[in-house]
Amino acid sequence: MFFDGFTLQFQEANGRRVRLRRGGEGAPLLLLHGNPQTHAMWHRVAPVLARRYDVICPDLTGYGLSDKPPVSDDHAPYAKRAMAADMVALMAALGHERFQVVSHDRGARVAHRMALDHPAAVERLVTMDIIPTLEHFERADMAFGMGYWHWFFLAQRHPGPEAMIRADIEPWFDFHTSREPKPADFFHPEARADYLAALRAPGTIEAICEDYRAATTIDLEHDRASREEGRKVACPMLALWGAKGSLPKWYDPAAIWRGYAAGPLATGAVASGHYLAEEAPEEVLARLDGFLSR
Repeated sequence: MFFDGFTLQFQEANGRRVRLRRGGEGAPLLLLHGNPQTHAMWHRVAPVLARRYDVICPDLTGYGLSDKPPVSDDHAPYAKRAMAADMVALMAALGHERFQVVSHDRGARVAHRMALDHPAAVERLVTMDIIPTLEHFERADMAFGMGYWHWFFLAQRHPGPEAMIRADIEPWFDFHTSREPKPADFFHPEARADYLAALRAPGTIEAICEDYRAATTIDLEHDRASREEGRKVACPMLALWGAKGSLPKWYDPAAIWRGYAAGPLATGAVASGHYLAEEAPEEVLARLDGFLSR
């Protein structure tokens, strides 16, 4: 069943209305999704984790059916610092001042910033299929530009990319999510329907583009400042990536993350492409079981 035993609700936090699913009992566990998805991407792992944890799966600021700040010149509402603050406020509103975080893609960039800005809140951090944003741009080459072309397309000035995506949303979604070959039914039908419904909701496409515009501007300012200050992830961290994806072709992810972690660091590849939690949930769960505290 799809999120069996979970509630679907809205919660006010940091002046924003956030959509989320919540299930289970135990230590708090925050799951943060990627782009162009919603919290629904966790449907294969969240119910298993809910046997041991209070699992909270929100739509990130601007994504899904969460509130969507408007386009701005400085893109500040979509800085990972601001998005992380929204999620910390959400967890506090739900009664959790300290929690563990499992994250993927854009959500992992939010979670990385969260661990830097809110070390007292983040007990343990799991990232999936990213290296730090700053590393991507500073190492950029032809392979990165061709493989992650969408970083540069989505960051173009408003309303150019928004208009092009909105002209044919579903074909864009299919092309965007096909960086590795996958069958037409790869995404669970309810998850896919949620992704597409969110993309058709007013403001979501603008929010996605603002997320990527922030990545090329204000996020880099914050990341460089953190590096100059020597700020690193202090909590135990697990960095996973898809063995069939782009990261291990372009980089040594373990070596890169060692430069960003001051605390214990575990790393490893999962037998999947980019969408680890949907393609290889059993392996992801096994990795989490060996890392998360009870």
